[in-house]
Amino acid sequence: MGKKIKKETESPPKDVFDPLTIESKKAATVVLMLNSPEEEILAKACEAIYRFALKGEENKATLLELGAVEPLTKLLTHEDKTVRRNATMIFGILSSNNDVKKLLRELDVMNSVIALLAPEEEVVIHEFASLCLANMSVEYTSKVQIFEHGGLEPLIRLLSSPDPDMKKNSIECIYNLVQDFQCRATFPELNAIPSILELLKSEYPVIQLLALKTLGIITNDKESRAMLRDNQGIDHLIKILETKELNDLHIEVLSVVANCLEDMDTVVLIQQTGGLKKLLTFAENSTIPDIQKNAAKAITVAAYNPENRKLFHEQEVEKCLVALLSSESDGTKIAASQAISAMCENSGSKDFFNHQGIPQLIQLLKSDNEEVREAAALALANLTTCNPANANAAAEADGIDPLISILSSKRDGAIANAATVLTNMAMQEALRVNIQNHDVMRALISPLRSTNTGVQSKAVLTIAATACDAEARTELRNAGGLEPLIELLHSKDDEVRRNASWAVMVCASDELTATELCKFGALDILEEVNLSVSRKNKFSEAAYNKLLNNHLPLKYSQTGYLSSSNIISDGFYDYGRINPGTKLLPLKDLCLQEPSDLRAVLLVNSKSSDVSPLPSTEDKSSDVGCGRSISSSSSLRRTSKEKTSYHFSAGFGSPTEEKSEPSSGRNTALSKSATKEKGSRKVRGKKEEEKVKEEEEVTTVSKNIGEGSPDKEWYPPADPDFCVYEYEVTKSILPITNIKEQIEALAEYVAEKMGGTIPKEKLQDFSWELHISELKFQLKSNVVPIGQIKKGIFYHRALLFKALADKVGIGCSLVRGEYGRAWNEVKLMNESLKGVTGGLPPPEVYIVDLMFQPGRLIKLRSREADLYRFL
Repeated sequence: MGKKIKKETESPPKDVFDPLTIESKKAATVVLMLNSPEEEILAKACEAIYRFALKGEENKATLLELGAVEPLTKLLTHEDKTVRRNATMIFGILSSNNDVKKLLRELDVMNSVIALLAPEEEVVIHEFASLCLANMSVEYTSKVQIFEHGGLEPLIRLLSSPDPDMKKNSIECIYNLVQDFQCRATFPELNAIPSILELLKSEYPVIQLLALKTLGIITNDKESRAMLRDNQGIDHLIKILETKELNDLHIEVLSVVANCLEDMDTVVLIQQTGGLKKLLTFAENSTIPDIQKNAAKAITVAAYNPENRKLFHEQEVEKCLVALLSSESDGTKIAASQAISAMCENSGSKDFFNHQGIPQLIQLLKSDNEEVREAAALALANLTTCNPANANAAAEADGIDPLISILSSKRDGAIANAATVLTNMAMQEALRVNIQNHDVMRALISPLRSTNTGVQSKAVLTIAATACDAEARTELRNAGGLEPLIELLHSKDDEVRRNASWAVMVCASDELTATELCKFGALDILEEVNLSVSRKNKFSEAAYNKLLNNHLPLKYSQTGYLSSSNIISDGFYDYGRINPGTKLLPLKDLCLQEPSDLRAVLLVNSKSSDVSPLPSTEDKSSDVGCGRSISSSSSLRRTSKEKTSYHFSAGFGSPTEEKSEPSSGRNTALSKSATKEKGSRKVRGKKEEEKVKEEEEVTTVSKNIGEGSPDKEWYPPADPDFCVYEYEVTKSILPITNIKEQIEALAEYVAEKMGGTIPKEKLQDFSWELHISELKFQLKSNVVPIGQIKKGIFYHRALLFKALADKVGIGCSLVRGEYGRAWNEVKLMNESLKGVTGGLPPPEVYIVDLMFQPGRLIKLRSREADLYRFL
């Protein structure tokens, strides 16, 4: 028997590594394994990391610190399905961490993740890839990346997946994406609405809720609303509202319905199927505040369409809204008030709320919630606009007090709305008086100083509406309201500037307020505004003209025209023509100027000053003076033969008359010739007279110094001659009953006082310039009282005629022409039509001849009138 030989085992190749089983307890070790080329190690490492990441946020942060994210991104495109699946699962979990999301955006992995949604990939990959996209789509940059890489289309496809997790992740991502307008615009092309409507049938509330939220976003676009309607989406929504078990979805359903009601076709569809009535009943009967609020919002949105308002009114939506005003929820009250505001565009609804709704809204004005007060004020503003009955109803419901209290609210919208209601009320005189009695002017001061242009605009409108009475304007002045009102004339906002101009125009209705407005610079601001083509408006021009009517010297200098309603009063002066933007100096400053070669400033003044009256350059009795009764014109002519000498002060004020001191103690004015008539005079008497004269000159100088004192009130120079003119005209012309004869008599009187009739051919020889120059020299001023001018031409006579005509009530206008021309225009009825009743033609306009044939009336626009007016 042979010996048995042992068979030797075959040894492994030398270049093969023996298998090694490792049990790692450190995440860092496993992260290192992610760089392994072995698919089995990669799969197991990913599986371990996935389990580690599931345990909490701290572990996700740890993996980020260990640098696991970057190698994992490479595994998303790995050839092995298991590796790819496990890596995707990790990113589905890790992407909820904000720091991980930031790093993923930097690594630009969106294209790789979207590729995992391909149909050939496993369901698990679809689930976690869509989860990753849902987490990433919260941030705007990621939304853009998903959209640009075509992620929307595969996500919509996944909505039809049987897997609920995949549906939830996909609809959540879509909901985030469609909040971007660009993404939402392309949504109708992808026909996603049928798939989203199917999700409403899901047994998972979270999926239903996300689907409704998505519909709430996309139905902001008209095309999507049409697609929803075409796919019977409205029926689905109404059914959900009718299902009590789905009441947790009702709020979102109403948001979608609100959007759909913007389309008339949808409203008609809902109304035809009875859905509109169901909706209103549902809103009124629901006990859930948010449902009531959203129902009211749905009505508000739809009510912006006129046809919808009509349908709502037919369905008596007003009753539902009034009921919602009594809700305990502030949000529902606000929504109902806003719905009432929208429905106010329908006249029938406005009339309904006159009987129901306004008292409830007035009560809401007293709410502690500022937003509720604002919404209620908005509803009242719309209800009372162009509706006196509703304005009365608001006042009868004791709405004035709460409205005025809202003017001090912290919400600009509430203030603006309350001011609008007050403005609407003030259109009726009885309500306006009631508002004024509640100290409204003082309450409006704060809104005038607001920085909100809407508040400013409404506040000045309220002032314009309530300042129609003198008492209200006085209250506004006393409350310090004129200054902030004038400041708004500077506003850059066109509406504020326009309304402020309107308010100024109203406030300028009385002289005292107009004077205050001018004092605060309103006239200068309006002039500046009107010089700007872009800033001026009809109201700024009207306000400027209204203020000019209370500043006639400036009006005449700028416009060259005074109407019959512009009554010249004492202190009026004609400076001559000035250009727009040029400041007219006050009379006091002009009086204190030294005489110059400039045109004389003509002054009209029948008041006496605090010093001796300014004498005439003609001789007259010292018994004739301003404010002194005059016995007769014949006595005036008789005493005018007596002469009086005067001493004119160096500074211009009223000149001081030289007087002697008779032993009787009575002031007399004696000339040298009058002294000679007293018989023989002694040398001693002459010396005494010279001594008295020297003492009087010293007294005059001291008086002049006193006149220049700033402590003494300044008065314009007196004009005794004009006082005489006024008296004589009043006595001789007022008794004439025929207006035409009055005009003719006054014209003859004015011509006589100004140098008489001047033939046309001798006009050039009439030396009025020398006469005026002498007056300026004697008065030591460029200001010349009109009564002292005894040689006057067109513009002197026209001014005197206007001043005297205004004193006796003859209506006439004053017009300035070129080259020293000026004339008066009067209106007279055609005497041939006297006694005729019915429609009479307008009165004819005539020019009064004061030069060539004093008293002649020349028809305007005739050849004779043109010869009188122009050279």
